[in-house]
Amino acid sequence: MTSLLHDWNLGPPDERRAEGPPGLLGQARVLDETLRDGIQSPSAIDPKLDEKIALLHLMDELGIEQLDVGLPGAGANQREAIERLCREIASSKLSIKANVACRTVVSDIEPVADIIQRTGVPLEVYAFIGSSPIRQFAEEWDVSFIEKQSVDAISFAVKQGLQVAYVTEDTTRSRPEDLRRLFLSAIRAGARRLCLCDTCGHATPEGATALVRFAQQVVAESGEEVGLDWHGHNDRGLALANALAAGAAGATRLHGCAAGIGERVGNTATDQLLVNLKLLGHPFYAQRPMQKLVEYTLAAARATGHQVPVNYPLAGADAFRTATGVHAAAIIKAQRKGDAWLADRIYSGVPAGEFGKEQEIEVGPMSGLSNVKHWLLRHGITSDDAFAKAVLARAKETTRTLSEAEMQALVGELRARA
Repeated sequence: MTSLLHDWNLGPPDERRAEGPPGLLGQARVLDETLRDGIQSPSAIDPKLDEKIALLHLMDELGIEQLDVGLPGAGANQREAIERLCREIASSKLSIKANVACRTVVSDIEPVADIIQRTGVPLEVYAFIGSSPIRQFAEEWDVSFIEKQSVDAISFAVKQGLQVAYVTEDTTRSRPEDLRRLFLSAIRAGARRLCLCDTCGHATPEGATALVRFAQQVVAESGEEVGLDWHGHNDRGLALANALAAGAAGATRLHGCAAGIGERVGNTATDQLLVNLKLLGHPFYAQRPMQKLVEYTLAAARATGHQVPVNYPLAGADAFRTATGVHAAAIIKAQRKGDAWLADRIYSGVPAGEFGKEQEIEVGPMSGLSNVKHWLLRHGITSDDAFAKAVLARAKETTRTLSEAEMQALVGELRARA
């Protein structure tokens, strides 16, 4: 059936690549920040512990490689939640790994070793500090101060036996000479990952690619094995595109938050990232069952006090709904052929069935006769063309798609008159 689709994502006809994700994207895995950066949204509620545990299990089922379990420096409640999540990982024998976010100060890092000792679960430290000129100016820092602060914190963590990822906030607006100096100092101090941050949502996909390639050059200079992370925000609406570009350029951990929640307009949406990795043929995620992705997205939104917009990809109420006559007719024709694959793709770039959803055909002012007949058949209501046309005529008089209750009432009224 794939012969029915020509995929321009694979390139022009004379340059088409083999199916699968472009470049190095196939090596990238997902790190979820919902329970740390996500709940830093000014509108967010810090979820209850049982809600965090439920989300942890959903992330593990979806194949999310790593979860940021919190910010130990934020207080006793956060440390308690971090420890409880670690204990859940151990007791339930989950595959997901855990990390914490810490400022580059010893007092933030000190509790981490104690939590590891009590739970037996490794915790990677993501040690962060601002690096851009604008941040330096506002904070009255210079690069020497940032470098010393970073090296002291990383060295302390390494002496405690902790794995460290070095996070330069606002990396996408930082000077290359500053980044080279900070990256090399961090690597010498023992950091084994660099996290490139688009903290203010400034980057474009071209910028993300350029920054990852620059960081790769610095890593090569160091002579050490150092991984690269990409952490992006969505201020320009480019977070997902940037994450995919960073992965294609060689970043091996791509950060996101469920439903794109996070500070200001939010972070890369983990759920949308997983949808695209699966559809791009990622060697791990393409094989991973994703039926619980909608449940994860809605549960995270609910637990943090957010609402998923109706037009949100995959998890939005309208993601697979249509009341348009031409669209509905095509879907119905595909369904009549008994071909779920065809019906899922005739008017959708995301196949609903692969994510536990189905196509929904409803009735409204833009509908055709096929919509009405489909609705009546689905509800076990036998009718002739005249009755279906009467229902459609009434639907055409409305200004919006009719709800289930409204359709039931309309059909009941017309049947009573017949």
